[in-house]
Amino acid sequence: MTIQSSKPRVGLLALTLELYETLAPDMRPGREKWIRESVLPALVPYADIHFQKVVSSRHAIDEVVREFEHEEVDLLLVLFLSYSPSQLALPALKRTHLPIVLWNTQELFTIDERLDGSQMTANHGVHGTQDLSCVLHRSGVRFTYITSHLDDPDAVRQLADCFESAAAVSRLRNARLGLIGYPFPGMGDLGFDSTHLASSLGCQWIPLNVGDFNRRAETAAERDVMRLVAKYREWYRLADDLVAADLEATARAELSLRSMVSDHDLDAITYQFLAFGEDSRTGTLPFVGISRMMADGIGFGGEGDLISAAGTWLLNQLAPPATFSEMFSIDYQNQGVLMSHMGEANPAMARTGSKIPLVARPRPIIRTRQRQLALVVNLPPGPATLSALTLGPAGRWRFVTSRVEILDFGPLPSLAVPHFKIGVAPKNIRDWLTAYAQAGGPHHLAICFGDATSKIRLAATFLDADSVEV
Repeated sequence: MTIQSSKPRVGLLALTLELYETLAPDMRPGREKWIRESVLPALVPYADIHFQKVVSSRHAIDEVVREFEHEEVDLLLVLFLSYSPSQLALPALKRTHLPIVLWNTQELFTIDERLDGSQMTANHGVHGTQDLSCVLHRSGVRFTYITSHLDDPDAVRQLADCFESAAAVSRLRNARLGLIGYPFPGMGDLGFDSTHLASSLGCQWIPLNVGDFNRRAETAAERDVMRLVAKYREWYRLADDLVAADLEATARAELSLRSMVSDHDLDAITYQFLAFGEDSRTGTLPFVGISRMMADGIGFGGEGDLISAAGTWLLNQLAPPATFSEMFSIDYQNQGVLMSHMGEANPAMARTGSKIPLVARPRPIIRTRQRQLALVVNLPPGPATLSALTLGPAGRWRFVTSRVEILDFGPLPSLAVPHFKIGVAPKNIRDWLTAYAQAGGPHHLAICFGDATSKIRLAATFLDADSVEV
């Protein structure tokens, strides 16, 4: 399981021109003073900034970038304090695996008749950024470019999005995914090459088995089971027909799943419900457990979908809380879609003001010893972002995203599963669904509150992935 630091780690590569050491010897100390007194205090609330000194030679640039790599920073922030020739930084930036952001900024906010030669010399980094961005493009090096001033209202927010997205991608590179059972037979959009997964996203996946799940459920400590049942009774609105055996089986399933995640050091997990039905010892399905674990930050994808498990986990890193879901039925009249799944949704996203219903599904999906319980999670109305991670042509990773609106709908007493409805107005639902399908959007996806499209686009850039918004 990846260790999440409190802040993203950012290496600040500050560049100037070696010629100025003789032509303007006071410039470099003055620019470094500006960094320490103005730039760093503005950035420190959003990141752990690694900064040593201003550099101007190829050797010094190489040395600083190698040190940032050794310190395992999440992102390399390049700042031009004056002009600096692009070919000095190019070798280090082409070699490094670190995501690169060129920050085009300067100390002066305005240029007027008071400008003098020393001020112009100390505020002419813009054409250095253009030189470097041109050669990075020519060399096939991916980077992000931001123009802003510290006095701009959203200057630091733009950078903070970069920092957070890079940190999420860095954690994804080390994420561990678990699969109980096998992918749903014939479900092609969740298919993948595990070698490609490891070499491109960096994720490692661990095969798990239903027998171990059932052994852990059967041997869970009675006191832990009773303690969890008491929490269910306290935190949720239990359906009248639930009995002690239902709750105890559900608690055992949750404890089993949690212990598997803990013992295997997992960041995300998926399971195939059919595999549970192949073992006669299965007490119940872990719908409640995985829902509650999503609220704790564990990623999830249904039906053995490791890709959507990673995608849900990543969205939760970028814009928590997030939940796994699936489009179920189209509301043509209201330009919307009913979202649901068998029993999995993040209760941290549920409407407030009343307890989440805990109910038994009227029809078991597969044969289990006890009934299959689910939390009827219903999301509150408001802006949201839909995000689906998938594989596109030629094995390139792709994010298919859309800004949507969670509608004021439900929960319906007739539905014993998590459910909510999204709207796409003023877009037409027919056109929207067609665009989603044509973009290669899979049937498993994740959703979060608010507008996370900027962070997702940045994450795609840092992953060398495609990003399509519908």
